Amino acid sequence: MRTNVRLIVLVVCGSLFGCDGNIYVRDGVTNGDTFYVPPVALTNPSPITQSWIAYSLALSTCQLQTGGPNPARNSSFQCEMKARHLLAERWAELASINDHDRYLDELQRTDTAGFIAEYTAYYLPRKGWQIPADLNDREFTRWRKTHLPHHRTETRIVGSWNYASKTRPVGSD
Repeated sequence: MRTNVRLIVLVVCGSLFGCDGNIYVRDGVTNGDTFYVPPVALTNPSPITQSWIAYSLALSTCQLQTGGPNPARNSSFQCEMKARHLLAERWAELASINDHDRYLDELQRTDTAGFIAEYTAYYLPRKGWQIPADLNDREFTRWRKTHLPHHRTETRIVGSWNYASKTRPVGSD
């Protein structure tokens, strides 16, 4: 399963951000050499879990690219929007016709309809975000009333960068 997580790291970095192996290096200091997710995620191959791992990695990578004294605390509209977009894409790629998840199905429909930016601004707002002025709020409001009448946002997995040498491997208790 660790191979799947590492593969996701490579795919996300390569396709979403075009980064190299030094993505987590800032001013010569690293924020870690390994991306960690909750142990249960490492052993769960479900499309739901793997989609959320991709989201978590995309968000974390974007935060690290943004930089600052503590990149893990960065919060930006662009990072959240890109990560939710990737979450919807991964769900569409991984889920079979028999896989259903209310949140991910609704997010994918929103992304397919072209409203992921509006969705992020409306459902996930944070203080200090710079929201683009060209969002189609009026059209999104009409669309969401029909397609997302009882929608609730979710964030299920949030990983972090750390040093492999300073953490215990899963199962080493």
